[in-house]
Amino acid sequence: MATGRASGPARGYGAGAAGMSAGGIDAGGAGAGGGVGPAIGPAGVDPDAERQRGVRRMKLIATGFLLVATVVYALARWAQAEGAGGWSGYVAAAAEAGMVGALADWFAVTALFRRPLGLPIPHTAIIPTKKDALGASLGDFVGENFLSAEVVRARLRSVGIGSRLGGWLGEPANADRVTEQAAAALRGVLTVLRDSDVQAVVSEAITRRADAQEVGPGLGRLLERVVDDGGHHRMVDLVCVRAHDWLVEHGDSVMDAVQGGAPGWTPRFVDRKVGERVYKELLRFVTEMRDSPGHPARGAVDRFLGDFAVELQSDPDTRARVERLKKDLLARGEVQELIASAWGAVRGMVVSAAQDEQSELRLRTRSSLLSLGGRLATDGRLQEKVDGWLEEAATYLVTTYRDEITSLISETVAGWDAEQTSRKVEAHVGRDLQFIRINGTVVGALAGLVIYALSRLATG
Repeated sequence: MATGRASGPARGYGAGAAGMSAGGIDAGGAGAGGGVGPAIGPAGVDPDAERQRGVRRMKLIATGFLLVATVVYALARWAQAEGAGGWSGYVAAAAEAGMVGALADWFAVTALFRRPLGLPIPHTAIIPTKKDALGASLGDFVGENFLSAEVVRARLRSVGIGSRLGGWLGEPANADRVTEQAAAALRGVLTVLRDSDVQAVVSEAITRRADAQEVGPGLGRLLERVVDDGGHHRMVDLVCVRAHDWLVEHGDSVMDAVQGGAPGWTPRFVDRKVGERVYKELLRFVTEMRDSPGHPARGAVDRFLGDFAVELQSDPDTRARVERLKKDLLARGEVQELIASAWGAVRGMVVSAAQDEQSELRLRTRSSLLSLGGRLATDGRLQEKVDGWLEEAATYLVTTYRDEITSLISETVAGWDAEQTSRKVEAHVGRDLQFIRINGTVVGALAGLVIYALSRLATG
């Protein structure tokens, strides 16, 4: 009988705790201060109601074992009083111990969820009264055994995510799927963002960056490299060609301009001769400069650009003038409109490319994913790098937010209604707990039979 009584409460409490930790409490309907709401399964079936019916069936079966033991005990005592053989004592002892074991385990199982017979017995109704403590213990258990850096590292290392990810990305169908999802996400982000907000951010960032950095020295170094490499020669060639063509086309305008600037006392034919002479000399100069790479004027341009590059880097006055010019340009509305319109153009281009399955963006993304998958599947060093990055990221998350995660568990459990929580836990694990009552009846009867037999042997 002692065995039945001892095993019943211990197993009942252990099964109750296991049911809370592994039984899968459905908290889908839990609110911040409300109870645990019912979960409706397919076709409108309440799974908790179905579980409760199963618990009631098992309670009837376990109670039936107790009633059978009681009837057997009564019959055995009656037979013993009527002078039946020694067998009646063995049967009565076994039935008595079975009743004790059944009652002890009934008390233990019932005490998990409510007060037996409504009596205020200490250490009963454990789940309703200890709900908050159990929630805190569950949170601590999860934090210590699942959210520790060592556990996370060991688990990720054993999984080998880098190798598996490489094999998965190496499949064309999977690469297509990732590309499609990434394109959809990109379109969603660009659709949600307001153009005015992004334009303001881009404009402010460019303006702030330009204001914070002096452009003169950088322009000077760039111009110096261009002059050293002769990169400006084509520009000079273009200017000379355009100047020559313009002079040929607008010769009369040049001569009229020269004549218009002549003194009023000079004869007109003299003004015309001077204008023609100036035009011819100017045209000859530009033609020679265009056709002769070694023309002295070209050398003068080279020297001027070289000197200007040096001044941009070292002369304070030149650098100050460039800074003032930069600020004036940035302040102009046309420049701000150009910066703002750049975002609209980029956005439209990216959205269009993300929608088109044959766009260069999506084709290159798919090709890059396949290439990455192939490398991950075969390159051990790359696999180690990816695994290391994932381990560091996961470790950072669990160590940084472990308290928030565990407090979420404990606070969620604390927000559940005590009675509803008790009923839901009982619906999940109560059916299995009724087997404890059945086992208590059977084990108690066997233990009582053995104890009675040993006592008879000792006294006989």
